[in-house]
Amino acid sequence: MSCYNGSPAPGKYAQEVSDALYKTDFNMLSAIACEIISLKNSDGIIFTAGNGGSAATAGHIINDLIKGCRLEGREGFRAQCLNDSNAVITCLANDFSYDDIYRVQLRTLGRPGDLLMAFSGSGNSPNIVAACETARDMGIRVIGFGGRDGGKMKELCHYCLLAPTYCMEQIEDL
Repeated sequence: MSCYNGSPAPGKYAQEVSDALYKTDFNMLSAIACEIISLKNSDGIIFTAGNGGSAATAGHIINDLIKGCRLEGREGFRAQCLNDSNAVITCLANDFSYDDIYRVQLRTLGRPGDLLMAFSGSGNSPNIVAACETARDMGIRVIGFGGRDGGKMKELCHYCLLAPTYCMEQIEDL
């Protein structure tokens, strides 16, 4: 698959995204869905985290978990995005380090039985890797969403869904 710098040829790009989607590991996606659904009955919290475009994805999925997953007579999931508060992120980055912005929040808010959904295109973002390590140490289940070879994040996840492409734009689109 090619990756475009600048203006993509829309038809070719769409075909490459479609091809990558077809190669997605839907068995892994199904296992992830079961893991998320099982959390509903345990009253755990779903935490999400990412950087850049992955941060936008981490923030948006919270909307779907809280509101979009509501069924008649049932509330949505208890969920919180760790990258949505600029005040918290800049405080922790300043007083600790940027690598610790999610780790510190998980230590404060997380409990065994909760779930972390980590988003990283490369799987090697130091703050995401640190969050995954902390989550595992705390008994928090870890689900990763990434691309390429999954990087360090993949080894720290209970489940990891990788977009079958090395193109960051396509990883984010999938």
